Amino acid sequence: MKSHNPAQATDLTPNAEASAAEPTPTGTLSRRSVLLAGGVAIVGWSLASGWVTGDTAHAGPRHSRVPRLDGTLEKSALGDFDHDFGGFIAATPWAVLRPGSTEDIATMIRFARDNRLAIAVNGQSGEDGLLESHSSYGQALTEGGIQIDARSFSSIHSIDATRAVVGAGATWAEVVTAALAIGSTVSTLPDYLKLSVGGTISVGGIGGNVQRVGLSADIVRSMEIVTGKGDTVRASAHQNADLFQAALAGGGQVGIITKVELELVPAESTATIRMFYYDDLTRFVDDQKLIMASRRFDHHSGSIIRNADDSGWRFAIELGSYHSTAEAPNVDDIVLQLGDVASDRASFALPYRDWAFRLEPLVPDLLAGGYWGQRKPWVSLLIPSDQVEAFLADVLPGLRARDLGAGFCLLSPLDPSTITAPLFKVPAGPDGVAFFFDLLAFPDPAEPAAEIAMMLERNRTMFDRVVALGGKRYIIGAVPRMTVGDWQTHFGSETYTKLKQLKRRYDPDGVLTPGQGFFR
Repeated sequence: MKSHNPAQATDLTPNAEASAAEPTPTGTLSRRSVLLAGGVAIVGWSLASGWVTGDTAHAGPRHSRVPRLDGTLEKSALGDFDHDFGGFIAATPWAVLRPGSTEDIATMIRFARDNRLAIAVNGQSGEDGLLESHSSYGQALTEGGIQIDARSFSSIHSIDATRAVVGAGATWAEVVTAALAIGSTVSTLPDYLKLSVGGTISVGGIGGNVQRVGLSADIVRSMEIVTGKGDTVRASAHQNADLFQAALAGGGQVGIITKVELELVPAESTATIRMFYYDDLTRFVDDQKLIMASRRFDHHSGSIIRNADDSGWRFAIELGSYHSTAEAPNVDDIVLQLGDVASDRASFALPYRDWAFRLEPLVPDLLAGGYWGQRKPWVSLLIPSDQVEAFLADVLPGLRARDLGAGFCLLSPLDPSTITAPLFKVPAGPDGVAFFFDLLAFPDPAEPAAEIAMMLERNRTMFDRVVALGGKRYIIGAVPRMTVGDWQTHFGSETYTKLKQLKRRYDPDGVLTPGQGFFR
């Protein structure tokens, strides 16, 4: 947490003199008041009329007084908190909490309970000057409620060779940078590193290391979490285990994660990347299963790409070996078994840090071309291995280059045995394998609104098809019209019932993260 410094308290107020002069029912406002645009301070909340300011408190209806805070509760500058990365859902909060302590979060959760206000963390991830929730369909937004700015608790508290304790608002980029400085790294990373740690582990966290190591959520040793009752709790697999397991990949339903203890591993100096290209879908799928079973690669990602004449689709496998030796580990025995187009193979080596941050060079073009600001109908699905070809037979004939725009479409295998977060549902096939289909579209900024709407509807169609095939979804995507019945099917009756019980236990008034829609 950023600490509160009384000597600098007036700096937190845009118009310190004006706000200090505002009377309250009991006298002068605290310098730790909450703020409205123009420096007007909030003193309370009225169910009849919303936020109550100092100059209206005497005239308005009875209100619940806002408690003292180490940070601020602001009603100005809400523009970074009323939308998310996907761009489909707009939801204006009443205020943004920039906590100065964990107790601020606990205090405002209790305030939210008392006043029937929704409250959720906003990861404020992404590029400098463009920070926003990285959810795709309003999952972290709170219409008329309170958003908690995760950047207010983004410190690296401690770090050594095997562990890091970080604020949940820290990004993976910040954690990796700090870890590399002492010769360590994070074993399983999302592909894009400017995401908050807390937000990622709340949904699972999938990247190119998941086949060997598991999800980002699976390398969490412990956490500090503030429940929906306003209690600050330490949780791990051995302490408050039910809360711990419900927080990992649980969509923020049982608490606000404030601090995370992560496992670290030694960092290698070099990443050697090998590329293999396929025209045959069956061989592409089978070879990915063979590669994953070998457990010989540190990074593994499959993708669906356009063919050379842009007339259809072909496939690629990207494999990475991390090493500090002069040469990468020999994997010729695996390569000899592959059925790719051998003449198209490629390989290259680069420093490990450059590989970890490999998406950074792509961002400026996405920004300059207007792709970043366009609505992005991302969808992420999990498919049993024996159904993946049937799913693609339905999807690929209708999938167009414009559906990706400047984006990507990934298809990679998952080994459920590496995934320990119980709320992350992996629908394994008879061979124990699932595939992760990840359509990360960046449509052309000139695409008509009607076309983007069709892409969003396509997501719903694909989701329904995957469910019919025994599949699941990754909860970050943009899938419209999700119902309670859809979520019951997703989690399964037993898990859904248990999650609902834990929700009632740890968030009895249902104020936390309503945008997920699990229970509405």
